[in-house]
Amino acid sequence: MADQLAAEFQKLSTDERSTAAIEVATACKSGGVATLQSAAVAEKLIAAMADTASKEGALAAFKEIVDACGLTSEAYLLPVLPSIINLLGDKKAEVRDGANAALSTFLTMMCAFTTPMVLPHLFGGMEQSKNWQVKVGCLNALVTLSKTAPRAIGCGLSDIVPAVTDCMADAKVQVKTAASEAMTATFLVNGNRDIESFIPTLVSCIERPSEVAECIHKLAATTFVQSVESAPLAIIVPLLLRGLRERQTAIKRKAAVIVDNMAKLVENPLDAAPFLPKLMPELTKVSEEVADPDCRKVAAGALLTLQRIGEGRQMDINAVLVTSEDVQARYAVLLAGKEKAVDEVSFTHVCGLAAAMANMRSWEPDDWVAILPPYMEAAGKDAAIAATRTILGNLEEAYYKATSGDQQDEEGGEDLCNCEFSLAYGAKILLNMARMRLKKGKRYGLCGPNGAGKSTLMRAIANGQVEGFPPATELKTVYVEHDIDSEDADTPSADYVAQTPDLKLTTSREDVVTMLKSVGFSDEYLAKPVGTLSGGWKMKLALARAILQKAQILLLDEPTNHLDTTNVAWLINYLVTLKDVTCMVVSHDSGFLDKVCTSIVHYENRKLRFYLGNLSEFVKVKPEAKSYYELSATTIGFQFPEPGFLEGVKTKDKAILKMMKVGFKWPINTVNTLNDVSIYCTLSSRVVVLGANGAGKSTMIKILTGEMEPTTGTVWKHPNLRIAYVAQHAFFHLEEHLEKTANQYIQWRYATGEDRESLGKVDRKISDEERKKMEAVIVIDGVKRVVEKVCGRRKLKSSYEYEVQWLNCHPDENSWIPRDELEDMGFAKMIADCDAKEAAAAGLFAKPLTSANVSKHLELFGLENEFSTHSLLRGLSGGQKVKTVLGAAMWNNPHMLVLDEPTNYLDRDSLGALAQAIRDYGGGVIMITHHHEFSDALCGEKWLVADGKLTPTGQANPNALKEKVEFKQEEETTDAYGNVIKIKARKMKMTNKEKKAAEKIRKARKERGEVVTDSEEDA
Repeated sequence: MADQLAAEFQKLSTDERSTAAIEVATACKSGGVATLQSAAVAEKLIAAMADTASKEGALAAFKEIVDACGLTSEAYLLPVLPSIINLLGDKKAEVRDGANAALSTFLTMMCAFTTPMVLPHLFGGMEQSKNWQVKVGCLNALVTLSKTAPRAIGCGLSDIVPAVTDCMADAKVQVKTAASEAMTATFLVNGNRDIESFIPTLVSCIERPSEVAECIHKLAATTFVQSVESAPLAIIVPLLLRGLRERQTAIKRKAAVIVDNMAKLVENPLDAAPFLPKLMPELTKVSEEVADPDCRKVAAGALLTLQRIGEGRQMDINAVLVTSEDVQARYAVLLAGKEKAVDEVSFTHVCGLAAAMANMRSWEPDDWVAILPPYMEAAGKDAAIAATRTILGNLEEAYYKATSGDQQDEEGGEDLCNCEFSLAYGAKILLNMARMRLKKGKRYGLCGPNGAGKSTLMRAIANGQVEGFPPATELKTVYVEHDIDSEDADTPSADYVAQTPDLKLTTSREDVVTMLKSVGFSDEYLAKPVGTLSGGWKMKLALARAILQKAQILLLDEPTNHLDTTNVAWLINYLVTLKDVTCMVVSHDSGFLDKVCTSIVHYENRKLRFYLGNLSEFVKVKPEAKSYYELSATTIGFQFPEPGFLEGVKTKDKAILKMMKVGFKWPINTVNTLNDVSIYCTLSSRVVVLGANGAGKSTMIKILTGEMEPTTGTVWKHPNLRIAYVAQHAFFHLEEHLEKTANQYIQWRYATGEDRESLGKVDRKISDEERKKMEAVIVIDGVKRVVEKVCGRRKLKSSYEYEVQWLNCHPDENSWIPRDELEDMGFAKMIADCDAKEAAAAGLFAKPLTSANVSKHLELFGLENEFSTHSLLRGLSGGQKVKTVLGAAMWNNPHMLVLDEPTNYLDRDSLGALAQAIRDYGGGVIMITHHHEFSDALCGEKWLVADGKLTPTGQANPNALKEKVEFKQEEETTDAYGNVIKIKARKMKMTNKEKKAAEKIRKARKERGEVVTDSEEDA
């Protein structure tokens, strides 16, 4: 056989090369793959390819051998690949075509798990010294492998990316184009669908460094729901390296944050190991050289995380890494000497394949049996199969033993979902390889602090982004939301539900109406536009729609928000009667969770921990979670700024805000929502407003704060009063600013010296009728004048007088007119506008609007610097957005705080912190809430709104001792340059005794000949 092959090889240099190539392949096939070794076919092919006359024939022979002998020939033909790759750049087109055909045939034929052995040869062909045709051929080979061996290419991306990146900077356009195509093709098989949409951006960013900043921002806002392995890391790390080298400190910091959190998300240290030597030096440089201390701190934290992976978990890496030598030793034990019958090339190759399969975590028994035993038939087919199965089982068991976390007991029942996944929101890791197992008919309470990712998890489930969660075609999952798009605001309630895509074809309008009536909708409310419904009715509407969709899993995010006591009881009763529907609930209402849940799912160290029983049972097992029951057990604290001086108010019981005989009617209604409402507020007020959904509580609050005008009656407030108002739908304040950070939002809101949110209040907007009246001619000192604007004010006895500028007159001709006279002339809103500006200026006194001051202010409300200054509002959780709105409303040191459903979205710890802050606050507080535990702990006064009437109870005793107002001024502030400035204490008036003593000292000093000024008040 050897002589026959030698003769055929001689013909490869003749015109009969095609026939000779076929004869060589036929001889190899007839003699079996052993002939490839015994006849030294690989050596002969290499020699023939080195000869100018025979290289074309040798390439043809290689291709024919691959076609004839198939998969088992790859072990013997692998050494020939470097020679083929070199011929990709041959001067003759025929040879180049033959080399491309030979390489393509081999790559298409070979086992996918042989890829790690082939890649080094392709990388050699991409070296700078190689011919451009060779580089293009190797890059095209990567595109081929991306189709034939996607998983192997994904696992090899850590080596592929640097090699292809170098080619993207090549001088030849052909190489650049091929490199871009290869990079895109290999990136697409990374196995993580979360970043698929960013792959074109990432590839473009590698070519164009100017796009790094934009790409980093996009990456930071990406929600990761799949585990992050070596493949996606290989894609992301080059971008992060460039981000760490950017000139902008903000980009360096954001890149460091992503590195830190991505490192925490990697379950297997082996995945991160190749990237540590690249990232750690860059992080070290940033942590030591950047001027910004916050950036240095973040980089140092990321560096520490990487060091823990590289050092502290080295044992884990060794436990899961499989080598060819390890597999050889295992086969030697199991085959008991029979492996010696297998030739060395085949045995070494099969052990390399087994190691590659194990390191790629490919545990399919059918693949192992189909790929490995055919190489070892000489040792006995049955023995080879048995040994392979045993090795597979041992390696898989060792891997899961090394990487699995704590196991936990779970309740019985039919499984609806049993999956393991990771979840992140850009720069924040939420869950890492967490297991979630949901049973049919069970009700799970999802618990964790604000920002843990509760709502993000539920949205990811609803959007089909959770790895391993059954798709919508297999499991009907409905996410219940009570937010309604503005485009649907004018749609009647019944039509809004009937037009839901899932219900159009399956549910009649009559069934929709029946369901809505069953949850309390009257004919009047069925016809009401959804935009006019109160928060409670919107939630009931969303729940009714979810019920009609016949969900197998209901995802309820804060379902009790805006619901009154009656409707909460109805919801509890409905949920506990669902026997075949599984519910997952996020709620900060401890009583609701206690009555509804059969299990608690708790966020612990980026895992989901399941606890059987309701919230009471959970707290028994986890006493540190006591704050879910007792607000006073909170572990965090909020602090409100002191309201500051309010002229003329010496006791906390003096009225500073009043409603007098106020009535209100909506234009579309026939009866008044409010009638004859008269109340007052003081600095000591702690008021809770109670009433059923739709009773008019929010309407009354909006009239009180100037958001709306009463139909009848008047609202009076102290001229210097500052009011902070947090709306029922707190996110309303942020809707147009989602691309800003919380810090930037507050700076925008107060940039003019006033609260821009207050500029739109109706008590400062002048109607056409009012404007016409104001433009009327006024006779002042016998001269006809028209008011242009009110410029300022000054004290006049117990009231104020205002400086009025006249139309077409010089400012020197301005007049000072008392407040009462201006109000009688119809200039009440001009006066209110002037008062608001003066009050705002007083509130912002000695409080520079700098990033450092705003960040410090938001920390008082539990919003860390990472989220207040370095995260866009779009990426914050519901609780974090509420803290932002609360902090923004309190920036100007208000005297009154008005909260409409403040407990919505805040976790239990934050509720406890808010309660304590309200207790310590020096101003008045009015709140609307259905959270009785929260209101009962704080509010002694209650306003009950029902049937258009407001009934106050628990008001302070008018004969009680009056509490004096203590003015507390901030002691220091920070200017725009970061300098800490001590604020001079406000000068207090002296008593008569102090005045006499000071006068005596001044006289003595004058007698001694010292100079004493008239304004001097001390010695």
